[in-house]
Amino acid sequence: MSGFLGTIERVGNMVPHPAIIFFILIGIVIILSVIFSAMGTSVTYEGYDPVISDIVTQTSSVRSLLSPDGIRFMVTSPVANFLGFTGVGVILVAMIGVGLAEESGLIATLVRKLVAAAPRSIFTFMIVMVGVLSSIAADAGYLVLVPLAAAAFHSMGRHPLAGLAAGFSGVAAVFLVNVFVTPTDALLVEVTNDSIRTVNPNAQITVVGNLFFMIASSILMGIICTILTEKFVEPRLGPYSGGLPVEASTELSEAEQRGLKYAGRALLIFVLVLAALTAPPLPWGILRNQETGGIMAGSPFMSGLIVLISLLFMCIGYAYGRGAGTIANVTAAIGLVVKTWSNLAGMIFLLFVIANFIAFFNFTNLATVLAVNLADFLQTTQLGATSYIILFVIVVAIIDIILTGALAKWAILAPVFVPLFMRLGGDPNLVLAAYRVGDSPMNVITPLNVYLAVMVGFAQKYQKDAGIGTIVALMLPYTIVLLVLWTLLLVAWYGFGLPLGPA
Repeated sequence: MSGFLGTIERVGNMVPHPAIIFFILIGIVIILSVIFSAMGTSVTYEGYDPVISDIVTQTSSVRSLLSPDGIRFMVTSPVANFLGFTGVGVILVAMIGVGLAEESGLIATLVRKLVAAAPRSIFTFMIVMVGVLSSIAADAGYLVLVPLAAAAFHSMGRHPLAGLAAGFSGVAAVFLVNVFVTPTDALLVEVTNDSIRTVNPNAQITVVGNLFFMIASSILMGIICTILTEKFVEPRLGPYSGGLPVEASTELSEAEQRGLKYAGRALLIFVLVLAALTAPPLPWGILRNQETGGIMAGSPFMSGLIVLISLLFMCIGYAYGRGAGTIANVTAAIGLVVKTWSNLAGMIFLLFVIANFIAFFNFTNLATVLAVNLADFLQTTQLGATSYIILFVIVVAIIDIILTGALAKWAILAPVFVPLFMRLGGDPNLVLAAYRVGDSPMNVITPLNVYLAVMVGFAQKYQKDAGIGTIVALMLPYTIVLLVLWTLLLVAWYGFGLPLGPA
């Protein structure tokens, strides 16, 4: 396996710059769209329409990018595609605060403090579990935890890419489960219930329908990721020899200790202000959902979580800099933010290319046609319940390579498989649980995950020649092992008749 992964890394890093790869992929998509459009390829299926929140019959035909409409789309949409690409805004906004905290020295000081205080025996597990829990904060884990994990491993004299792998596995490979209910769960359940009503208008599931399975999966998959990191990934990487020196001492200077005190005070003030905006009941809870009074589903607090996290790091980063003497004034702080953004120039160009590849690919409807055909194949396959679950997980994993959005895939698959499982006497919660298992592990290796390029950028800080091949080879063991063991866990759960969540 180690030799196989080494081959993947070498071959992956021999390919051209990722931007060139996506230009080539755009060319391939154009050719395929012309061929399948000329063949009149189309699919008709029951799909979820988010506009009317209902299941409707939809027909998708492959559209040619060299048709008049396709050419107009390629000429007029690139700017809108880039500006509408969620990953771009998330990265830029998050890096305002996180970048300021890093450039001021706060991140490095916190890492040294963490390394000195954290128990070595469970340190990797802590990193992985924080990554698993970070899904409640949308994409923050990618931009905050993963670089912190790499820096923490480096400070401990361990290979930083092993830390990156541990953090990335928790954030992305175990993405659709948590010990808490997340906003994504509410959206998945909404689509599921609309699919259920096509069979039984009076039936529905709740957001806690998978809670028991989610909690067990979070902990067990976290343990598996920890074992993979410490027993396979880190030994394969060997001693770190990337050239970035390890901090010789974890002792903090007087200025650093003063900076941490200032940062602690800023953190306390920030938390108190945030509590004032969210804790009180309506109508004073400005960041609560103004219709339901809730703090999770549909609230400004959850919708603005990335902005709030950026503001938090901005406040504590600036406070630390003033206390430690690394930031003289606000103008100097702005200069550090500008410096952070300038370091993202290469990544922003790559995101521009990726955004347009995804937009062009979605325009052709090729992903929808493939997803529906795979769903039809599974629907017509005569298998037992256990084999059906396993095959469904595999199909979801395959589709995740080309259609990464968790909600987008479920909007296509739920109207097919939820009614099918119900007619076979199955529990809709089981279908959703199987979807969680199939969707998550592929996130760490699919090139259409925008954060894969971000991981390459983080890795290059420690290994200059790191590329897509490096990250894929690093994360492939997590994908394979999690898919197998997580599927076995689901099959065993079903076989023993355990409840997936509260009744």
